[in-house]
Amino acid sequence: MELETVKPIKPAFVDARGEIINVFEGTTGHVAYITSKKGSVRANHYHKKDIQYMYLISGAYETHCCPVDDPSKKQVLKVKAGDIVRTPPMVAHAQKFTEDSVFLSLTTRMREEGKYEEDTIAFPVIEGYLNKELKTK
Repeated sequence: MELETVKPIKPAFVDARGEIINVFEGTTGHVAYITSKKGSVRANHYHKKDIQYMYLISGAYETHCCPVDDPSKKQVLKVKAGDIVRTPPMVAHAQKFTEDSVFLSLTTRMREEGKYEEDTIAFPVIEGYLNKELKTK
């Protein structure tokens, strides 16, 4: 099973005016701009069908993940500004922010009311925040 992957995104074009960075190609159903304080934990869940991408604009974090059906196969990766993390369905994931951070969260499914909660299941990958409004496994 494929777990999370981290890919550095380099500028596609640079000139005297600045840079063009192609962050994502594909179908998106939702994009969120999120800030996180150093020491905070986000996610601690998995998606049944959704594929999630997180593009880190500034800061740093550790991403922790494991297959839902085998939490012993945990993976921890370091993420730095300019990296994009891809999380496939059925992979539990959580982020521990090591610096104040800003990122974009892109998902392949819409997050309109009810759809997010239907697809997202709380799963304690690491100690920290766990959304009590989500169903658990």
